[in-house]
Amino acid sequence: MPRDLTALAVSFLRLGATAFGGPVAHVALMEDEVVRRRAWLSREEFLDLYAASQLIPGPNSTELAIHIGHRRAGWRGLLVAGACFILPAMGLVWLAAWSYVRYGARPDVAAALAGVKPVVLAIVLQALARFAGTSLTSAMTCAIAGLALVATAIGVHEFVVLAGAGALAWLDWQVTRGGNPWERGTPGLGMIVPLAGGGATATPLTSVGGTGGAATTVAGGLVLAGGAAPGLASLFLVMLKAGSLLFGSGYVLLAFLHTDVVVRTGWLTEGQLADAVAIGQFTPGPLFTTATFVGYLVAGHAGAAVATAGIFLPAFAFVALTAPLVARMRASPAARATLGGLNAASLALMAAVTLPLARDALAPPVLGTALAIAALAMLRWTRVNPGWLVAGGGLVGALVR
Repeated sequence: MPRDLTALAVSFLRLGATAFGGPVAHVALMEDEVVRRRAWLSREEFLDLYAASQLIPGPNSTELAIHIGHRRAGWRGLLVAGACFILPAMGLVWLAAWSYVRYGARPDVAAALAGVKPVVLAIVLQALARFAGTSLTSAMTCAIAGLALVATAIGVHEFVVLAGAGALAWLDWQVTRGGNPWERGTPGLGMIVPLAGGGATATPLTSVGGTGGAATTVAGGLVLAGGAAPGLASLFLVMLKAGSLLFGSGYVLLAFLHTDVVVRTGWLTEGQLADAVAIGQFTPGPLFTTATFVGYLVAGHAGAAVATAGIFLPAFAFVALTAPLVARMRASPAARATLGGLNAASLALMAAVTLPLARDALAPPVLGTALAIAALAMLRWTRVNPGWLVAGGGLVGALVR
């Protein structure tokens, strides 16, 4: 394997194994790895890729990993970075699903997570500070970030926030250069439209315990609800639809999958689906690996593989289609200005999700505050890999609780 691909594989396998805390934490950890430590991208380039990943359906942090891989090593890098970010979480969720079916309970890792969350909060806060210095470079970008933060706080959909921010930045560029923003043939506007979509982080779902509902044991020890066992093609199509249409972070998976795997098909009970999402939260990496758990419960090992492939395949396809547009946008002054507005709004969306993250992380106030302050100090004054801090926080949490 070429050196660039090997480095990508090592970096994203490590990120996939240590990236707890949801999409906003994944972004912070990736920025530390690829901008601060390895200098593969400038912070401006990283923010452009982050904005692009928010404007297409699918798991935003996974798509960011795929974008980084493509920027670093072309099409092979796209596949290597995305697969390596997914594989550790998929393996852990697959193992948890096997244990769940065999022993009838999900693992209890609440104590360890109590130590992980304050460290994740510190990593996110440090990344936000660095992003602010890069993306808030003018009065207009500061104004856009402020408006985006207010709009998010009052419940405006993330896609509307991002689209409005991009449009406002584009109009400001047109007016500043003395042009007519509505004249035909304005450069750059046409490049923005193909990226339109949705996406942002959301408040993490509270884990729900218990399997709930009447379950039926079928061949091979798999646990199904009252519905008939599906074919692998049906399972693949359900997950492919979720990966193709779901905008935003994986935290909306519970509602999105509920219709297909509980209400319409009866493959799982309400409690089983809730446990699947909880397992996704307990493990590092993308929450979309919830599909691995669902697939195993529905159709065993083959189901886990098929469901995982179905839900992540669209992310690779969308990034492959849109990655060339990002480079074109950077070359256009109008599109470059629009990306500046999108980056400012993306920063605001990250900041908005950090508040509930902070409330959750500091729930045990003494332990949470102490760990967050210690992690911030180490991030500020040393070059320690954040993955080690996450592991240390989990160990402290497990010992103290």
